[in-house]
Amino acid sequence: MESNQAKRNNLMKMKSIALSVLGAAVFCFFIAHHYKIGWLKAFSEAAMVGGIADWFAVVALFKHPLGIPIPHTALIPNNKDAIGQNLGTFVSDEFLIKEKLEVKLDEFDFPSKATNWLKEEKNASTIASLVVENVIPGVLKTVENADVKMFILEQFESKMQQMNFGEWVAIGLEALSKDDKQAQLITNVLTILSAELEANRNEIRDKVKNATPWYTLGVADKKIADGVFNGLYEFLDMAKQPESSIRKKINDYVLSFIAELKSSPEMQLKISRLVVEFTKKPEVQDYIGSIWLEMKNAVLTDLEKGAASKIKLSITKMICDFGTDIQNDAVMMAKITNFIKVDALGVLLRNKKAIGDLIATSVQSWDKKEIADKLEMEVGKDLQFIRINGTVVGGFVGLVIYFVEQFL
Repeated sequence: MESNQAKRNNLMKMKSIALSVLGAAVFCFFIAHHYKIGWLKAFSEAAMVGGIADWFAVVALFKHPLGIPIPHTALIPNNKDAIGQNLGTFVSDEFLIKEKLEVKLDEFDFPSKATNWLKEEKNASTIASLVVENVIPGVLKTVENADVKMFILEQFESKMQQMNFGEWVAIGLEALSKDDKQAQLITNVLTILSAELEANRNEIRDKVKNATPWYTLGVADKKIADGVFNGLYEFLDMAKQPESSIRKKINDYVLSFIAELKSSPEMQLKISRLVVEFTKKPEVQDYIGSIWLEMKNAVLTDLEKGAASKIKLSITKMICDFGTDIQNDAVMMAKITNFIKVDALGVLLRNKKAIGDLIATSVQSWDKKEIADKLEMEVGKDLQFIRINGTVVGGFVGLVIYFVEQFL
């Protein structure tokens, strides 16, 4: 599509050509007058009259010739209100007719053309580029980080309070109790406790020493500490044995705890409150609030990769797949066609008068000089041929009259 500057340049070029043709007729007139060439004089005189008359007619459409306010000139700017009204009425009465529009819609086959266009990777990539270059960065820059952080924290806390974590824990433990996972989990916990006990032997001794009276002079410290340690280690070792009474008591306790947790809303509420209170700790809140910044930075970093952006590639593929999926779905294609022919077309037809009025008021709101310049820029180039033809045809008519006069 030509730019306004290109249209203006082409208009000026055609005006120059039309003026040159008229100038050639004037030159021929002086030659004929000087050398007494009758037929050339007749040709040039008629050509000048035709050229000037058509120049006047063309100019009179858009402005006053030579700036002189001659009646019935500057027709377009002086009648722009009537033109706008007639144009609006013409569009609403001649174009916005159900039968005509339905035929055009069937011929155009919008669903097929739209999906074919979307299936093209080049087109999908163009849409994706607009999204990743303008929409996403614009949204991310517009949104205040503090507001988003506060929103995330509020939504997170609200959702956490709605969840029954106690019930979840009961369901999870019950699932473990139905197979060997519970037994394996208890064994793993006991093994970890044994390892921790061994790793902290010296610390246990120090605590026992600090707890014994001073008058024992440290004689019993080591024996007491070793006794405590060995007793705990032996207890844990026995508990690891699947058939031990200690292990049975642990299993019975776990099963009893699960049953009570499932049937006790109070216990479920306590566990849920513990989880919610944990999430209110400053370090947890800071981590949750930082999720937005991490996501934002990750998105912006990816978008900086240009054509290699995973987000852009994903959007491109999504658009291509969308076009393909819609086109292969006969039901969806029929729904789109029906929507256009019934719903969209119905809205258009119900508002045909409003559309006509909108066109009329839009044209009426334009400045007189502006509308004249716009129309002249669009059609003025072709109108210059009227001037050229008027000059040439007028000349030949004058030539014919000259020869008929000579013959008679």
